[in-house]
Amino acid sequence: MIDLSRVLVTGADGMIGRYIDFGVRTDRNDLDILDREALARRVNEIQPQAIIHLAAATDMDRCEKDPQYAVMMNAVGTYNVALAARAVGATFIYVSTSGIFDGAKDASYIETDIPNPQNAYAHSKYMGELIVQSMLTNFLIVRTCWIFGGGPEHDRKFIGAIMKKLSDAEIPGLDDVRGSPTYAKDFVAGLVALMQSGKHGIFHLVNDGVATRFDVAKYVVEKSKSRANVFPVQGDYFELAAERLKNESMISSSGMRPWREALAEYLEGEWKLSHSHGTNV
Repeated sequence: MIDLSRVLVTGADGMIGRYIDFGVRTDRNDLDILDREALARRVNEIQPQAIIHLAAATDMDRCEKDPQYAVMMNAVGTYNVALAARAVGATFIYVSTSGIFDGAKDASYIETDIPNPQNAYAHSKYMGELIVQSMLTNFLIVRTCWIFGGGPEHDRKFIGAIMKKLSDAEIPGLDDVRGSPTYAKDFVAGLVALMQSGKHGIFHLVNDGVATRFDVAKYVVEKSKSRANVFPVQGDYFELAAERLKNESMISSSGMRPWREALAEYLEGEWKLSHSHGTNV
């Protein structure tokens, strides 16, 4: 069993990291994953039993415009952390993405499906996976999809954007892309269970069910009792730099609750919808 107090977390100030309340939590200000020597010294001082590597370039459109930034953060940075983990014998946990697939599969992706990255972000994350597999034997590669969380203060992703539009007359939602919306809080609980299971290898960890962005937006609007009209749009509506896959949905390695149930808890518990909108979620 891994002693959670002896876990080092990189990128702990991100959406997933905010739900990790154990171990040595670091962010870019006190642990630069691109400074290999300083990183190695810090890891050697801490002597962690495990490293959860969350620090990454996650802005898909920025990665598409600056592929070198994506490679440095997601491939070179991962190499540096993996090297430090190997030196101290720590279990390495690399959080990856369903974005590494090509989106052409009709059904949800499973661990044995062959990755085929389609954009700069996906290529860099897949490079990270290959680096981990080639350098280590004691590792977990845990892929997830459409993470949400952070609440009003920190949610700058899809749910946060929808919450800001609840007073609008109309809200567009992509209806030609499918994914597995996943609550960061649930992901962390599943991640800890995987770490403590003693298993190694590649795992998918997502809330149960498949949805489009349109489905998710509509659900948020319904729960909030907003009068906004959610209307379906296609991928070219937003003129995004990085191509969005038609299908990013995955089947979870371990049982996770349905995404609607998780999202309802998130909206009520962290956005206080039942209070601010005068209704129960």
